[in-house]
Amino acid sequence: MTNKLRLLSGHYYLPSPIAARFALHCYLDQIIAATFRESYMNLYPTIKKPVFILLSILLLSNQPAGADNVLRHAADKTPPEQAIAQSFTLEQAIDYALANNPDLQIAVERISQAEAHLGIALSAFYPQVSARASYLHSNNPAQVFSMIVAQRDFDASSIQNINTPGFRQDFRPEIVGRLSLFRGGQDYQNTKAAELGIDAAEFERSSVHNALIEAVTSSYYAYLASLEAQKVAQDSIYAITSELNQTRLRYEAGTVLKSDVLSLEVKLAEAQNAEISAANGIEISKTSIANLLGLPNSQIFTIASSSLSTKPELTAPLSELIELAMTERPEVKAAAKQVEISMRRLKVEQGAYLPRADAFVSYGQNSQVPGFSGQKDNVTVGVAVELNLFSGFNTQQNISAAQRKVAEVRETERKTKLAIEQEVKIAFLNLEEALARLRVTEASVRAAEEALRLVNEERRAGMATVTRYIESEVAKNKAQSNSIAARYDALSAETALKKAIGGWK
Repeated sequence: MTNKLRLLSGHYYLPSPIAARFALHCYLDQIIAATFRESYMNLYPTIKKPVFILLSILLLSNQPAGADNVLRHAADKTPPEQAIAQSFTLEQAIDYALANNPDLQIAVERISQAEAHLGIALSAFYPQVSARASYLHSNNPAQVFSMIVAQRDFDASSIQNINTPGFRQDFRPEIVGRLSLFRGGQDYQNTKAAELGIDAAEFERSSVHNALIEAVTSSYYAYLASLEAQKVAQDSIYAITSELNQTRLRYEAGTVLKSDVLSLEVKLAEAQNAEISAANGIEISKTSIANLLGLPNSQIFTIASSSLSTKPELTAPLSELIELAMTERPEVKAAAKQVEISMRRLKVEQGAYLPRADAFVSYGQNSQVPGFSGQKDNVTVGVAVELNLFSGFNTQQNISAAQRKVAEVRETERKTKLAIEQEVKIAFLNLEEALARLRVTEASVRAAEEALRLVNEERRAGMATVTRYIESEVAKNKAQSNSIAARYDALSAETALKKAIGGWK
C-alpha cells in the first residue's frame, strides 16, 4: 500500500501532505472495494470517511518539520483578492445596493436637477442687472447732436454747425437693471410646475428604491435556491455513484444484468447535468447581484446565508392589497404629479395672450474719451408694456400642443394604475400558488424519503430490484428539488407582492 501511495503521489520518499491525502483518497476506493466486496459493501459509505480521516491524521503526524513550512508557504500564496473578499448577507446587500447602485444615484441626480429647475423658475422674480459699454463714431447730424447733448457739451456754437458737425465719438459705460412686473402669470405657473417636478423626481427615486430592493432580494433567493439545488444534485451523484460501483461489482460476479448498470449510468449523467445547471444558476445569480450592487466584474465577493425562519404568507385579501397599492406606490403619485405639471404648462402657454409689463433702469455716462465722470452721468427709468397681437398662430399651436400633453399624461396615469393593479394581482396569485405548492412538496418530500428508506431495506434483503431503487432515488431527488423551488418561489413571490404594493419606499 505504501509503494502504491508513493507511486500515486509522484514521490519515492515520504509524500507531502497534500499529495498523500489526494493519493490516499483515490486509493481508499480500491482498498475498501476489494476488501469488503459483497458482504460489507453496504457499509462502504460509512467506513470510508472515518478510515480516511484516521489515516490522514497518522500520515500528517509523521511529516518532517519542513512540512509546516511547505503548508505555510502554500498559505502565503493565497491571492490577495480572496483575503479582502467581502461577504454580504441579504440585509447588507440591500444596504450596499442602496448606497452604490447607479440607477438609484441617477434618480438622486434627477432630484437635484429638478431643484435647479425650480431655481431657474424663481429667478424670473428677481431683478436682472447687467453691465455693458458701447462706442459710437459718426458724422450723422442727428446722432452727433445726440452725443453732444448726452455729453453735456451743448452750447450756442453747436447750433451753427448742426448740419455739418463733422465726426464725433461717444463712449458709454452703463449698468442696466430690469424687473418683470407681469407676464400673464407665466412666471408663477413655471414656478409651481418646477415645485411639482421636485415631488415627481422624489417619487421616481422611491420607485427605483422599491424596485431595487425587490431585485436584490429575488436575486439573493435565486442564489440560495441554486446552492441548495446543487447540493441535492451532489448528494444524488454520490448516492448513484455508490450504487453504480456496487452494481458493477455484482455484474462482474454475474448476479445482476448489464441493463441495471446502464440504467444507473444514465441516472448518473442526469444528476451530473442537474449539478451543471445548478452551478450555472449560481454564477448567473451572483452576476446579477454584483450588477445590482454596482460592483465591477473584478471584485470578489461572497454571499452569506441569512435567517429564513419566517414562512411567507398572505396577510390581506386581493382587494385590500390593490387599494393599498393605489395609495402607496410611488409610480401612481409620480403620474399624478405629471398631470399637475402638464396643467401648469398649459396655463403658461395660455398666459401668452395676456400683456407683459417690465420695469427698467439704466445708469451710465456719455463721453468722448474712456473713463467715468459723475458730472456726465445719465439715469433712465421706465416701464414697458407689451401685448402680442398676432404671432402667426404660434401661441394657438403652443396651447394646442399643451392640451394634447395633458391628455397624454392623463392616459399615462390611467395606464400606470392598470399596470400596478395587474402587477398586484399576478404577485398575489403567484404567492398563493407558491404557498400551495410548498405545502404539497413538503408532504411529498416526507413520503419520498420514507419510500426510499423502505426500498433500501428491501434491497439489502434482496427483495427490490435496482430499477425500483432508481425510481425511489429519482423520486426523492425530484421531491427535494420541487420543495426547494417552491420554497424560494414563495419567498420571491412574497417579495414581488411587497414591491407591488409599495412596501419599500
